[in-house]
Amino acid sequence: MNRKILTLAVLLVTAPAISSAASVYKWTDENGVTHFGDRQPTGQQAESVSIRTGQRSENNRQSPQEQVKALEEREAKQAERRDENAVEEARRKQREANCETARSNLSILQRNSRIRVEENGEMRYLSEDEIAEQREKFEEIAEENCGEPPQ
Repeated sequence: MNRKILTLAVLLVTAPAISSAASVYKWTDENGVTHFGDRQPTGQQAESVSIRTGQRSENNRQSPQEQVKALEEREAKQAERRDENAVEEARRKQREANCETARSNLSILQRNSRIRVEENGEMRYLSEDEIAEQREKFEEIAEENCGEPPQ
């Protein structure tokens, strides 16, 4: 009785290994229909096809917690990129405004106008040296903000 049980156990253990090692053949008949089978057809040329089982490799599979963590990391990176783009857009707009203001002030200074300023509640006119100083200042601002942005 023990021999029969032992033989049956050995057959049960080896049967899946033998069946998974079986070959699958592919051939096309005279009507152009493709067939698959576990036996090579007689009188026709067939090619052996490798088959995959439905099992996945465990080392590529992520747990739900790991998937959530990866998704959160991707979303955080996207939010960071959006923030960086918003900051860059704000800088670009500020540069444009600075450029426009500097050019406008330079235009006023180049018209040889008398420039009046208020200091300590009193109005006074700028001297030629002060006008030249202001012109240099606005030229620097225009140069910094009207050209290509610094990298």
